[in-house]
Amino acid sequence: MGKKIIVAGGGHGGIAAAAILAEHGFDVTVYEKNKREDMGYDWTDIFDRKGLLACGMEMPSEDKYRLKNDMTFFSPSRNKKLKQHVPEDQLEIQMERKDIYDHIIAHAEKCGVKFVYETEILAPVMLGGRVAGIKTKNETIYADLVIDSAGISSPIRKNLPDALGIQKEPDKYDTFYVYRAFYNKTAPVEDDKYRVYLLFDNKQQICWVADDEEYTDVLIGRFTPLTDEEVEDTLEKLRELNDDLGTERLRGGQYVTIPVRQPLGLLVADGYAAIGDSAFMTVPIIGSGIANSLKAARLLADAVLDDKDELFSADTLWKYQRDFYKKLGAGLAPIAIIKLMVARFSPKDLDYFFDNEILNSDDMTIGADTNSIMCFIEKLMNLNSLKLKVKGVMSDFVLSKKVLGMNTRIAAVMAITKAMPVRYDRKRVLSWVEGYNKCFKID
Repeated sequence: MGKKIIVAGGGHGGIAAAAILAEHGFDVTVYEKNKREDMGYDWTDIFDRKGLLACGMEMPSEDKYRLKNDMTFFSPSRNKKLKQHVPEDQLEIQMERKDIYDHIIAHAEKCGVKFVYETEILAPVMLGGRVAGIKTKNETIYADLVIDSAGISSPIRKNLPDALGIQKEPDKYDTFYVYRAFYNKTAPVEDDKYRVYLLFDNKQQICWVADDEEYTDVLIGRFTPLTDEEVEDTLEKLRELNDDLGTERLRGGQYVTIPVRQPLGLLVADGYAAIGDSAFMTVPIIGSGIANSLKAARLLADAVLDDKDELFSADTLWKYQRDFYKKLGAGLAPIAIIKLMVARFSPKDLDYFFDNEILNSDDMTIGADTNSIMCFIEKLMNLNSLKLKVKGVMSDFVLSKKVLGMNTRIAAVMAITKAMPVRYDRKRVLSWVEGYNKCFKID
């Protein structure tokens, strides 16, 4: 033991995997481009608490988190609304992003992980077809394994050789451009504390206005970049609907790009494994990825520990890919199909779903919890339920065509995830990845 492992980037999943591996005797160093105090956005995050437990971390103290409020979803016309009813044991927790980092970094350091901050990673080091380290602005650093935890625009993933077959860039509708800020609270909120507006202002955007004890939390997001002028215009329209949303920005105000797509089709190569946002592990509709990344950390660490010869090849790391898709990816991929359909809905389409009760509160009750996601997919694919929903849209030919096409794609992606090669064979794996990626191509 004692092989050298580099974690490229300070993503949650990468740090969690580093902690497990360091605890088992590996020499693990995390290289992060930011200063320690600058890690994490100035906002709160919502995630499944079981993610922390899955990777061997204790829960933070109770004063550091609270349970998330159920969301209320408004149709584009705002004539109808649907409220979640998430069971208490499936409710996600809400924490400050910086508190999350404090918690997982302290745990990792206790396990023996080393951190190097203010180090910009430029590209992977390649020896033949193997990832053998990282290139930074100042030096080249070699390792036996590189865990890519550098985010949606990872310089490691983007600069891998084409021959490895790992997708470098996200496609259209794969990224969400988000503005998030916290404003002064100007009125009490008794009900519908977490309001989500779908296709707000008849545009392809989603907004939320969420009540907190000390502030009002606002998010504006869409599939194309936002300008300051567009954000201010949207904020004014949200204030007309929400008496609690003040004009004084207390914190935040950041523009961030997050992945909202299916997991990466190929997670591993010789000397390389992707995790977290580098592998697009968010829940595609919700955008939450912390819990999935933490759960994936355990799966990745287990695959590394099972490699008794410490080859860290695509062959031995394939266990990580298989286990990830079995436990998480097989549920996330169909959600990405739904997201693609919703992204192409017009406000009229979505209003039709709300007004005719084709969507109900149960359909909106989906969290980042794995069981919640799988139950949602099973319910969606239930034949009797599906017949009723399709019947409800048959009076609209264009809309019914979209819905039937979505379910055909869902069935296809569920079939192909089940058909993933059991063992790593380069030719078969690349063929599988090609078929998997085709499921998400749109006109």
